Amino acid sequence: MEESILASIKKFIGIPNNYEVFDQDLILLINSEFSTLYQLGVGSDSAFKIESYDSVWSDFSGDKDYIESVKELIGIRVKIVFDPPGSSFVLEALKSKADELTWRLNVADDPVTRREALNV
Repeated sequence: MEESILASIKKFIGIPNNYEVFDQDLILLINSEFSTLYQLGVGSDSAFKIESYDSVWSDFSGDKDYIESVKELIGIRVKIVFDPPGSSFVLEALKSKADELTWRLNVADDPVTRREALNV
């Protein structure tokens, strides 16, 4: 069975699946990140959003080459906004990782940039 986007992000930030108090807040933050990915040209040719547990990762993209990075990036960005770490060192590490993932996804989803980055 495919993994629900909402369920996997809740797991990433440490919220039990059966605790639904923050679901609408998390859906808003997740959709904001999908919007950012769309603007970067990552994913499908049309904007993507979730509304419930029914949306799964393959709905966003069938490209298995970078879907794990998309999951991690969205998880990190949602965590930073929804439940930021108390330590500034951890916060900076998360931001740095998110920036790296954003760059890598942007390169991975653009064949021209990918060839240039690989000097092919």
